[in-house]
Amino acid sequence: MPQHGKAYREAAKLIDPAVQYEPSDAVGIVKKTAHAKFDETVEVAVRLGVDPKHADQAVRGAVTLPFGIGKTVKVLALTKGDKVKEAQDAGADHVGLEDFVPKIEQGWADFDVAVATPDVMNVVGRLGRILGPRGLMPNPKTGTVTFDIGKAIKEIKAGKIEYRAEKTGIVHAPIGKASFTEEALLGNLQALMDALIKAKPATARGQYVRSVTLSTTMGPGIKLNPMRASGLAAER
Repeated sequence: MPQHGKAYREAAKLIDPAVQYEPSDAVGIVKKTAHAKFDETVEVAVRLGVDPKHADQAVRGAVTLPFGIGKTVKVLALTKGDKVKEAQDAGADHVGLEDFVPKIEQGWADFDVAVATPDVMNVVGRLGRILGPRGLMPNPKTGTVTFDIGKAIKEIKAGKIEYRAEKTGIVHAPIGKASFTEEALLGNLQALMDALIKAKPATARGQYVRSVTLSTTMGPGIKLNPMRASGLAAER
């Protein structure tokens, strides 16, 4: 088993693995654990009491983080007609349809999020086998298939992220950068937890939020008190 480096081991000393931290304390600690030479992403892993193998327990959606994610997001807008200019005016990095579908089929992927208008989904649909496994396929449930494409692009550029429970019931999502203030990280965490609570399937039984862990890209995990993290939305 590979050994962690000295910087990681020093960061781990800041954390008591037996403690479930208050959210406000955890965001303060996570900033101190960042030790890379680049501005590390702060990520959250939320284990939910759901079984995504059952369609009625799937948890998927999108949320706009109030303080953004600290990253320039490249948006591909798949559309035609008047919507092309609307997408360009909204700040999409790539706009079109017929030029991009074959490029994607050939391996091109210079974008972080793809949005599309409903009238082109008959063409975009054939990209499902490529974009689906990467989590890049436009989907009405996350607001990336819409005729209001300009609004969708602006929201994504402002910090809208998608979330999805994996096969194990865990949601992984970025909530900012290590350089963010504690207030910004906590605000983004609140927004995400609020969205997850609202997305709770009616068929979910038992404790819904099982665990919440914060970490930086290169740092150790910090366990949060799941009940306190679940209650963040009510404290806003």
